[in-house]
Amino acid sequence: MAISTMKVSAEMGTTFSTKINCSHPFIIDQPKMAGGNNEGPNPLEIFLSSLPACICAIGRIIANQRRIELRGINVDIEGDIDKDFLLGKTIEGRSGFTEIRSFVSIDADMTKEEKDAFLQDVAKRCPVADNILNMSVITPVVAEGATV
Repeated sequence: MAISTMKVSAEMGTTFSTKINCSHPFIIDQPKMAGGNNEGPNPLEIFLSSLPACICAIGRIIANQRRIELRGINVDIEGDIDKDFLLGKTIEGRSGFTEIRSFVSIDADMTKEEKDAFLQDVAKRCPVADNILNMSVITPVVAEGATV
């Protein structure tokens, strides 16, 4: 087993605009109608977008390993979520997505059966899908002496 630790950080001031510090820093925000400045995608869009990006990356890795001429992968994602719960309008339900559907098009000279098997291998090796399907330990800790 080769466990490694990945790190990112976030900084938020007086508005919803949150700077994400990672290899390619970016802004996560809320739309203006929700009180944000609309400077970037919202956290749910970022979360959902990580799945198709990972499916594509793992698909490319597998294709390279198997020497499959993969011309491209297109992934459309849909997620159902109860916004009333996350906004505190109800205590019934849950805050996360109740269902996430992915629709994957694989552009390669493969039969339907080969594409199905390829996609199953991608799904097994996709760390984002794994984190959605399986419980990861999340440990919130208040950092003493932290300043913004």
